[in-house]
Amino acid sequence: MKVLLTGCGFIGRNIAYALSDNNIEAVILDNVGDIENYSLPGCYFYKCDITNLDEVSKILDKHDDIEMVIHSAMISSVAKSVKHPFEFYTQNVVGSLSFVHLLKDRGIKKIIIASSASVYDDVPGFMVTEKSPLKPRSPFGRSKYIFELMMKDFCNAYDLKCISLRYFNPVGIDHYFNTREHKLPMKTGSNLLEILIEIYNGERNKFIINGDDWFTRDGTCIRDYIHITDLAKANVKAVLNFDTAFERAGSEYTNYLSLNVGSGVDVTVKEFLIAFQNIIGDKINVEIGPRRIGDIGGSYANIQFAKKTIDWKPEFRLEDAIIDRCALNEQIK
Repeated sequence: MKVLLTGCGFIGRNIAYALSDNNIEAVILDNVGDIENYSLPGCYFYKCDITNLDEVSKILDKHDDIEMVIHSAMISSVAKSVKHPFEFYTQNVVGSLSFVHLLKDRGIKKIIIASSASVYDDVPGFMVTEKSPLKPRSPFGRSKYIFELMMKDFCNAYDLKCISLRYFNPVGIDHYFNTREHKLPMKTGSNLLEILIEIYNGERNKFIINGDDWFTRDGTCIRDYIHITDLAKANVKAVLNFDTAFERAGSEYTNYLSLNVGSGVDVTVKEFLIAFQNIIGDKINVEIGPRRIGDIGGSYANIQFAKKTIDWKPEFRLEDAIIDRCALNEQIK
């Protein structure tokens, strides 16, 4: 089996590892400068922006046996999207629209897309299922929501099938990074754990908690933090179980399926902070700040539907993600 993977950033690189580990050939597109020099067994790397449809077509000509696409080349950040909505709608909606239309014209009908938990509304108890109400609060969340709606329409009109993986909050690094022979250039993403690492390294003065007056058990936001390796493996499971996923989902799911990809564990910001401090054996400077625009009190994933449909469940704990990332940090230092 050969898969086209768009994006080789923090999430894409880890998906590439997972595909390689499972002997799935991957054609990987990204617009980073040196991607042609990347090396990973079973993977072909091309410098190419997905909006360059002529170049994408040439790559598809070279690999006319591609059966499926994982579309991950989208930008993410709630805070940045509030300040720069144009970039988020341009990349996540407009660029993706033309790209998927090209795939349709090329006869590629099985597509996995990277969506987000930010599409959900607040719900009592904070646990969301795939049928929970949707109400994105930021341009980033709305761009993902619009893309999901677009994909549903494409599936109905063009005889496509799509699995939308709603990622929660990926943290950590590839769990097997230190033992790999072939290592892609490390990219650690931008998330709570990376901010704490920067403070630990003296690159920032303090950690600012964005509000401690939320209606949660300690006043700070609740999130679902998933080890990046577990998230990557969910993509592989979606590839391997693509057809059977629709059969397992039930008769109402004929061509479009949304799945939560999270740890299934609710963690407050303060609890994350405590876990980090316990692992590093030190305290960091903390300050309470105002709520951020676009934030909600919290959500975490009910992952039973993903278990049922693609036979996936997370293997690692939050502490594993922190330990893996801290181990890399010590090597860098």
